[in-house]
Amino acid sequence: MLGQLFGSNSRVQILKLFLFNPEEKYYIRQLARRLKLQVNSVRRELDNLEKFGILVSGANIGAEEIDGDYSVVETRRGASLRRGRISRAKASADRQEKKYYKANADFVLYEEIKSLIIKAQILYGRDFIDKLKNAGNIKLLIMTGKFVNEPDFPIDLLIVGRFNKIKLLRLIKELERELGREVNFTVMDTKEFKYRRDITDVFLYNILEGKNIIAVDEM
Repeated sequence: MLGQLFGSNSRVQILKLFLFNPEEKYYIRQLARRLKLQVNSVRRELDNLEKFGILVSGANIGAEEIDGDYSVVETRRGASLRRGRISRAKASADRQEKKYYKANADFVLYEEIKSLIIKAQILYGRDFIDKLKNAGNIKLLIMTGKFVNEPDFPIDLLIVGRFNKIKLLRLIKELERELGREVNFTVMDTKEFKYRRDITDVFLYNILEGKNIIAVDEM
């Protein structure tokens, strides 16, 4: 759905990574490896997103730092010092090679686009529910954390019921691939859930009384 809206699945993957990691900066090849995309495709999408305004780019010299008359040079045996100034042309070329990109939180539509992606994730989560029901007997599913724009919350999914572990893990991996990030989840059977609820378990009550979406409730 997002791929159709934004015109490219690669663009959506890149957007997700930047919007949910707003303090991080990424190089082109780093993104290509992480997202398993072609370098040229990543470069093209980054250029488009930067022109749009939702990303900003910068540069640094990276491994080679200038310090007065010395420069750090990488060799097979490690780094060594070499005397001599680095020309401005060489430094400029290094900066271009090490160009990085970062989310532009000041972009006028930043929050709206991030909210749209979060809502799309929740819709995908509902598709995930149907698959989860085929993997076992689900009694309770609570979506929190990243699904409700609380990325620092320790958990994203609370799942209560009995499941085929292999099928469940396969579904979680599939969900992570779709979302482009790790999903933290906890699974309990109904006996454990009721016990922890009865003793007012802090971990459980932080989930129940925090910001969440109750997707399934047969408890």
